[in-house]
Amino acid sequence: MEAKVLQIDNLHASIDGKEILKGVTLTIRQGEVHALMGPNGSGKSTLSYALMGHPNYEVTEGTATIDGQDILTLEADERAKAGLFLAFQYPTSIPGVTVANFLRHAVSNVRNPDRKEGEDLIPMRDFRKELREQMDELGMDTEFARRYLNEGFSGGEKKRAEVLQLAMLRPAFAILDETDSGLDIDAVRVVSEGVNRVASKIGTGVLVITHYKRILEYIKPQFVHILLGGRIVESGGPELVDKLEAEGYDWIREKHPEAAKDEDELEAKEKAGQFA
Repeated sequence: MEAKVLQIDNLHASIDGKEILKGVTLTIRQGEVHALMGPNGSGKSTLSYALMGHPNYEVTEGTATIDGQDILTLEADERAKAGLFLAFQYPTSIPGVTVANFLRHAVSNVRNPDRKEGEDLIPMRDFRKELREQMDELGMDTEFARRYLNEGFSGGEKKRAEVLQLAMLRPAFAILDETDSGLDIDAVRVVSEGVNRVASKIGTGVLVITHYKRILEYIKPQFVHILLGGRIVESGGPELVDKLEAEGYDWIREKHPEAAKDEDELEAKEKAGQFA
């Protein structure tokens, strides 16, 4: 089967009428691992939310397609059905809904996109077997599936729950929005190993959004991009990560003064409380 392509072209996005993304262009193919790095407020999370269809983020220009299908016209659930997955920086708790129940409905909807609410779910026997297999591979206790989704979870448990969703939903493309945020080094390693195992097994294209090098020591990107002032200003290989680690972002700012100016303006507005 030919690899699918996520194509982002000249994407502009705003929140509360303030433009954050100012022309992002990026191509990701299934099986590829890309890293997106940049200083706070550069637009990294805005890109993830805009692609996934968060209602607070308005796309004002540009396109985003999966194998030519325009995903920007789709609702968030339809984007998931089209093959897009977002692992949140701060996953939301859903009291009263168990991990297993949530996953059974999500898996049924993604694998049968035309399913109407109330129609048959994936057979319980098949679902339990697959869920148990995935949890075993990820080293998760089966009792985890009986807990309410993210309620009372530690940071590491929330991120492992996201990896379990990734394993069960089998998306064509996964965006990991600062998955390493708030995790100690052992939790980063465990979560990263889970992502690597799942992505290699199903051929998922991965976009890792991060500030730091440490997660990229486990999820190794072939392509690295630097976002500054709402646009990608540098792209290269893993050597870019090492350069950022050694030199910070000063050389990027000097090389791209216009983007640096936009970055400063975004940061000033954020500090002034102009963004939600």
